[in-house]
Amino acid sequence: MSTPTRPRTLFIPGAAPVRRWWALAVLMLPVLLVSIDNTVLNLALPQISEALSPSGTQLLWVIDIYPLVLAGLLVSMGSLGDRIGRRRLLLIGSAGFGVMSVIASFAPSIEWLILDRAALGIFGAMLMPPTLALLRSVFTDRNERRLAIAIWASGFAAGSALGPVVGGLILENGEWGSVFLLAVPLLLPLLVVAPLIVPESRDPNPGAIDVPSILLSLVTMFPIVFGIKTLADTGFGVAGIASIAVGLVAALLFVRRQRSLRVPMLDLALFRRGSFSGAVGVNFLSVVALVGGLFFVSQYLQLVLGLEPLAAGLVLVPGLLAMILAGLLVVPIARRVRPSVVVPAGLLFSAAGYTAFAVGGAGFGPAGVAVAFVALGIGIGAAETVSNELIVASAPPEKMGAASAVGETAYELGAVLGTTVLGSILTSAYRSAVVLPDGLGAGQRAAAGETLGGAVAVAADLPAGAGRMLLESAREAFLSGIGPTAWIGAGLVVVAALVGLVALRSAR
Repeated sequence: MSTPTRPRTLFIPGAAPVRRWWALAVLMLPVLLVSIDNTVLNLALPQISEALSPSGTQLLWVIDIYPLVLAGLLVSMGSLGDRIGRRRLLLIGSAGFGVMSVIASFAPSIEWLILDRAALGIFGAMLMPPTLALLRSVFTDRNERRLAIAIWASGFAAGSALGPVVGGLILENGEWGSVFLLAVPLLLPLLVVAPLIVPESRDPNPGAIDVPSILLSLVTMFPIVFGIKTLADTGFGVAGIASIAVGLVAALLFVRRQRSLRVPMLDLALFRRGSFSGAVGVNFLSVVALVGGLFFVSQYLQLVLGLEPLAAGLVLVPGLLAMILAGLLVVPIARRVRPSVVVPAGLLFSAAGYTAFAVGGAGFGPAGVAVAFVALGIGIGAAETVSNELIVASAPPEKMGAASAVGETAYELGAVLGTTVLGSILTSAYRSAVVLPDGLGAGQRAAAGETLGGAVAVAADLPAGAGRMLLESAREAFLSGIGPTAWIGAGLVVVAALVGLVALRSAR
């Protein structure tokens, strides 16, 4: 008589519902990691500026290169997870992300840090698609799944709330590189517990791994974002326009190839569903607005108002907590009210928050920043929960990895463009308005003329009078860019609300 096969996990579908929620807790660890990493890095920008003396463009690349590489690989990795197993891909990505985080903490130059961030993007692309896809296989009841996704989505805001506090403590007592080590205590439990409690899932009839599709997805993302950055940095020119054109041609070739494959890496039929494409659009635009806001608010609190990193982080916490509460409270509302109503109504709060920054942000104290950020967080928290649930519900179970990756690509590409577009507008305004004192060396002029953080570092080495004049000019130059940047952020939120109103009309 044969011996029964021992189960590979402690998870038994349908037998112990509490285990589903333990699986959710494990799957939230990568979400917390990614969101903490992004928030902490924003807080560390002033110290990175002082320690490594980057140009304004290099400082933007430190933020942008990670989500850029990640966005380019998400669909490929989501499809790979469908083929080799989503849990297996999650474990590989977790191990690699932890190793590269340790290496990044000791980066000796800005170029080294940018390369490390690119490597983190490769392994980060293995983390996010499996988490959302595995939720579909764990939670088969839609009401349970909606709550699970709300909790999962709240992990982004929870990580963002923890990031400023924990990161502020670290930055006040250690070097900027130590913020990367936060990944280690989050990833070790995942590597130990996930094989025991998270069930494996995959596409039962996967196609072959298509290398040309992977390359085309990368060649689509990278040139487009690089071109936008170039145009924002230097104005309209051949390099920026040509780069965007290369990305668009690659996108057309990618679409053409997917249509020709018997089993495509990405099923383009998903985009014909308004609930799917509309939810992806809302994700993208709302994240552009959120990340762009974090980029200038974190610098405003520290470099203009003079707050220490921990104090600056605490100012942001109420808004991030508002994101969590809004994401959870929208669940019972979403059971009764159409997404085409819930999403635009929530995003009106975010538009109001950005409008407050645009009108009075340059004169805001910490309390004013906190209130405006609460309004911004309410709308985005509610919209992200509804849109993520629609992405999951719209896709067939066997293609959940690739479908989840599309939603994550929208999120990460939104993070890239949030920093690129809004950050570049702010940087351009700073460069055109800052007045540098006479007597600065070439290196000092380059550092102080590029970023506010660079000006703060240069001013510390100048005589008292010259340093004070440089700081006053640099802060005024930075403030001159907040109004236009915030108005563009408000416009992006309004467009996201319109997308939700029109595209989600058929979604229930």
